[in-house]
Amino acid sequence: MGKPDGSKDNPLAAEVSRLVQSLAAAGKTVVPVSPDELLRSIVEAAARIFGAAAASILLVNELEGVLEFKVAYGASDRELIGTRIPLNQGIAGYVAMSGQPIAISDVAQDARFNSNFAKSTGYVPHSILATPLLAGERVVGVMEVLDKINAPSFGMQDMELLGLFAHQAALAIDQAQSIENIGEVLLLGLKRLATSDSEHPSNHLVAALDTKLDEASWKDLLRLVDLLNEFSRMGEEEREMALKILDAVVEFNQTKHRLSRGTGWR
Repeated sequence: MGKPDGSKDNPLAAEVSRLVQSLAAAGKTVVPVSPDELLRSIVEAAARIFGAAAASILLVNELEGVLEFKVAYGASDRELIGTRIPLNQGIAGYVAMSGQPIAISDVAQDARFNSNFAKSTGYVPHSILATPLLAGERVVGVMEVLDKINAPSFGMQDMELLGLFAHQAALAIDQAQSIENIGEVLLLGLKRLATSDSEHPSNHLVAALDTKLDEASWKDLLRLVDLLNEFSRMGEEEREMALKILDAVVEFNQTKHRLSRGTGWR
């Protein structure tokens, strides 16, 4: 069986094909060892999965009654890190105080939105999805993603997925240690990205994503997320082409693996 060649005339499709081949034989996830590096990885992964303009994690400082931006990715990220806001103000403050996630499709219409602070950062979002970081029943922080590029607002499925990322972040904060399954959360998001809004879910891809990743595959996975989002922005026809390419590559790798076990083919 030859390698699938449906991507040979399309550089973007060829890149998707290459990435899936590199991910097909992936092993165990190895994530950054320091808590700060892990939080940055979680925020970046979440932003890419959602196709969001920006994402951030704010930590609760109960003694001073503030939320502090610990890590940020995307728009105004450098300006945000280290910035503090009152614990009882803004949408993040509401989430921290209530312990409840929230999705807002138009922040300008929400009285809780701190427009002055947003303007001071140089980026004013339109939509926000935020969820608490919980250590047991205690809120230790808030995770936010802003402005989903491919959709006007965030939905319930987005809220559930962000909760998974937030859970990993809360564990890292509370235990001050690396969590080895953040890659699995990213893979779950990639599965949803591959199957959502499609009449023909990529079953081979979804099955292949049930594995864990090795360290060398982490950047490839993030790049694959970006490419699938790029295909989605092009239109349904391009999205279907991407899924067909992914199916063909994964099926090729699975067939090759079966033959190598039975005949010694390498």
